Amino acid sequence: MKNKAPLHIKTISEFHKLRGLPKPEHPLISVVDYELINYDQNRHPDSWSLDFYCISLKRTTNAKIKYGQQQYDFDNGVLFFMAPGQVFRITHEAGLVPEHTGWILLIHPDFFWNTALAKAIKKFEFFDYCVNEALFLSGREEEILNNIIQNIVREYHSNIDEFSQDIVATQIETLLNYSQRYYRRITPVKFRQSFN
Repeated sequence: MKNKAPLHIKTISEFHKLRGLPKPEHPLISVVDYELINYDQNRHPDSWSLDFYCISLKRTTNAKIKYGQQQYDFDNGVLFFMAPGQVFRITHEAGLVPEHTGWILLIHPDFFWNTALAKAIKKFEFFDYCVNEALFLSGREEEILNNIIQNIVREYHSNIDEFSQDIVATQIETLLNYSQRYYRRITPVKFRQSFN
């Protein structure tokens, strides 16, 4: 059977609508609980392209994700990253409905406007197809990232003021820095020691 062209999703609101979720509270950022996603195998495409960043910590049974040239099994907690314009494909075991847990952080690039992350996000190479590798987390690592996500959710659920964008962007950068650390345990880097 020939694969259909990827569905191009331009906005976070469009993603919410397609997935049967309430309208996002903020047009440029959203944290979604995977258990709330309405899944209909006949209605939803199996291939996607997004115009925004996607950071996801998920467990999925009965499904595999193809991202770049890699295929991932999400039975265990796995962290993965997508940059705008990248394509991923979901395949399901015949006759079985996927069961998801975890969260997905959606961030439109415009959210970073006028923040330090606008340029700094390019340094996080795990958004790149060429080096992307699914990251399996320990329980402690998962707990740290979940706490950061909860900080982001609390901030954008509270009254938005002139500090909100910087606070949320700082939390996202903290999440990315921890993720960078966790990737480094897979690909060790020699650090210069200066314990004289």
